[in-house]
Amino acid sequence: MKLLSLKPSALCAALTLATLSLSAQAAGPSGKIDCIAPANPGGGWDFTCRSVGQVLSEIGAIDGSVQTTNMPGASGGVAFSHVVTKRAGQNDVIVSASTSTTTRLAQHQFPGLDADMVNWAGTVGADYGVIAVSKDSPYRTLEDLLDAMEQKPSSVSFAGGSASGGWDHLKVLMMARADGIKPLNKIKYLPFDGGGEAMTQVVGGHIDAFSGDASEILGFVESGDLRVLAVLADGRLPGALNDFPTAKEQGVDVEGINWRGFYLPPKLSDEDVAWWEDALHKVYESQEWKDVMRQNGLIPFDRSGDDFKDYVHQQIADIEEISKEVGLIQ
Repeated sequence: MKLLSLKPSALCAALTLATLSLSAQAAGPSGKIDCIAPANPGGGWDFTCRSVGQVLSEIGAIDGSVQTTNMPGASGGVAFSHVVTKRAGQNDVIVSASTSTTTRLAQHQFPGLDADMVNWAGTVGADYGVIAVSKDSPYRTLEDLLDAMEQKPSSVSFAGGSASGGWDHLKVLMMARADGIKPLNKIKYLPFDGGGEAMTQVVGGHIDAFSGDASEILGFVESGDLRVLAVLADGRLPGALNDFPTAKEQGVDVEGINWRGFYLPPKLSDEDVAWWEDALHKVYESQEWKDVMRQNGLIPFDRSGDDFKDYVHQQIADIEEISKEVGLIQ
């Protein structure tokens, strides 16, 4: 039998290629993926998990399927703690995140946890905030609602899918501050575990107004159960929400952008993190996802890698400053 002989340099090159090949094969999940939505079904985190999971499968970016696991509690804190303490090193887990996540981190609401304990994978777009009321609400316009609050800040109650002091609450406070309403700490805000629950309370007439995001409300708007008073954007949104006026065009200079994306467990290899960054970028660039964005009022917003990590830290710093200004934290 004739043995194959390789020169040392050739042998080294062959081993390097083999190592790279094995590394490439090892990167990324090999079976079912668990997408954790840190709230009950029906809200923005749930929407992001289910929509992105479907597109990942449709475009062939993954071999298996994506299962959505709803994990409500502490406005994302339960899921964040779970991933940090129990899912470290698992490359088959992604967690839906947004500006609500950075808001709670900015306000130190995840005790003992911080942004550097997870891997920030990337964004897939952004939502703009909305203020909406039920179809039978006496508040026909944003001016009607704000006039009532100017007379008595506590006269209007708001529901949202984030905790007190969370992003949905902050949007209300930012809007009220822009309108000159005082004192801000008298404004009523009731938190729920997800936008779906909050909208149901408003539709049922138990709470006056909803503070949430564009992608959350389309079903309720299309059914006629909710009426949008204002979109917290610089200009009108495309698609189904184009008919609804912005707060700015009604004289209230406020904007509330909510990115949507994902973080990963800690202690992943660089290859696994890069694999997920690439997979999410494929989703973002696909026609399938562009269709989802258009149908749900999302806008382009693309961050990944160090750029995304830097953005997260800057947003945390900015929200911490706002939160101190309105007295939510010391």
